Amino acid sequence: MSSVPAPPPVDGVVEPGPVTVSVAFCPCPPLLHPAVAGRAAADTARLRAACAEAVDAMLSVRPEVVLVVGHDARGRFGAGDGGDLRGFGVDLTVPFAGRLRPGGRRTPLALTLGAWLLGEAGHAGLCLGVGPDDLAGAFDGLPGPVGVLAMGDGTARRTAKAPGYLDEAAAPFDAAVAAALRAGDARALAGLDPAEGERLLASGVPTWRALGAVLAGRPVTARLHAEQAPFGVGYLVADWVVR
Repeated sequence: MSSVPAPPPVDGVVEPGPVTVSVAFCPCPPLLHPAVAGRAAADTARLRAACAEAVDAMLSVRPEVVLVVGHDARGRFGAGDGGDLRGFGVDLTVPFAGRLRPGGRRTPLALTLGAWLLGEAGHAGLCLGVGPDDLAGAFDGLPGPVGVLAMGDGTARRTAKAPGYLDEAAAPFDAAVAAALRAGDARALAGLDPAEGERLLASGVPTWRALGAVLAGRPVTARLHAEQAPFGVGYLVADWVVR
């Protein structure tokens, strides 16, 4: 998987080094949206606040484009596309980038929630939605700096009431991801075991692995904002600035 390229030549001169990449890592449970959470909204308030901090940090470098990455995305999504939360009992439509257009593609949940987070942060710039398999190619030709909103949950087997029931390996797996996010260790993310991630129902693993592979070997300034499992599912929030 290729690394993030340097900017294209300008008047025959190539700028030194790769472009700056700012990343916000956020989970994507339906309950992240307060309208879906309903009475449980208070239980996810800290998580939303952490996501807002991470997204604000990602946008603070004024990225030319924001890539929103979700495990459930196939192909590319952009202007005119959008999703909704009707499957979760909320009559709410979320445009992905700009106004919805007839015939626009329907965004999967991870990208829909990502677009909502960006909208809450006031972002109105260029967005491109992709899945993990398309992430490396999506960087090609992009001007810098580039923002990435990496959407994905940790394990869903942290307690007996979790969606996948209790697995003793779940908490250590999430702790290892949290340590990598805290340390800005892209190689550790790239090296996550995909089979173990699938077994533990950690939807974020494909996205984390893809992003780690793209950014491995570059200096990272990292902050971990949250490491929670309020419903037996690991939710991790962090931001990186990659030079």
